[in-house]
Amino acid sequence: MVQPASLAEIAPLLDAAREAATAYYRLTSKPLGITGEIGEYEAAKLLGLTLVSARTPGYDAVGPDGRRIQIKARMYPEEKPLAGQRMGSIKANSVFDTVMLLMMDNNYQPWVIWEAQRAPVLAALEAPGSKSRNERGSLAVAKFKSIAVEVWRR
Repeated sequence: MVQPASLAEIAPLLDAAREAATAYYRLTSKPLGITGEIGEYEAAKLLGLTLVSARTPGYDAVGPDGRRIQIKARMYPEEKPLAGQRMGSIKANSVFDTVMLLMMDNNYQPWVIWEAQRAPVLAALEAPGSKSRNERGSLAVAKFKSIAVEVWRR
């Protein structure tokens, strides 16, 4: 298994990618597909997490306390209401202890991170009534926020 690169090695590459992605968004009004990678890096940097190797089943990072964390990221301005926004799919059948959602502005800069424990996440995913929730493992951002704790804000 290949060891992940250090945050110091990743930083200059993601800074350049962030600049390109921001320019692309300004030109097209579409995000470049790097939101997840930037989100994982920012969560690790801001919260002292250790990123795991790519394709580790179920989680993206490990906390200082050993908890295994799935990290989800969304590019969405802080000043807009969260109604109607959805998270990426949560791998419910995988090994993880918590899920983090990192929100970034249009410049791919983080503005808040929420974290929810496994049990409430699974309960929310299993609640009847939503194909997105039940089949795709996708929660509304507002629902996730209601079961999570804010762990960082700029």
